[in-house]
Amino acid sequence: MTLKRAAIDLSQRAANLLARITRPLTLGVRAIVIDGEQRVFLVRHTYVPGWHFPGGGVEPGETLIEALARELREEGNIVLAGAPSLHGVFFNARLSRDHVAAYVVRAFSQTAPRTGDWEILEAKFFPILDLPEGATRATRDRLAELAGERPLSERW
Repeated sequence: MTLKRAAIDLSQRAANLLARITRPLTLGVRAIVIDGEQRVFLVRHTYVPGWHFPGGGVEPGETLIEALARELREEGNIVLAGAPSLHGVFFNARLSRDHVAAYVVRAFSQTAPRTGDWEILEAKFFPILDLPEGATRATRDRLAELAGERPLSERW
């Protein structure tokens, strides 16, 4: 493990501990953005390995859809052009008492390709049937649920 990776892991553990103390129950959103060519939008973060659906925490005073729209703008330069549909609400045991509301987004526009920065290394569309190496298990599971290849889970 590199020194940089160890520092990121330590930072993530500290953030998780702080969240457990200050916010014992957390709520997040994820967007399963699918375009007309059956490609899905995924992001690769600087602080956690793998390719993920864009998303993040719901801030105080935000609705789920407001948080979803904000995260899509921040992580993908994506603007909602219609109502997303709720795919499911999932328990994420990895992050203590975290719950994730996953939405399917098919009506959207992207104002510009998302370039990398301190939070997002890469962000792009991939064919659903040809996901990148490192696509997370949760990413693959949600897409399999949408395709009817597996039943809807309660766990992220």
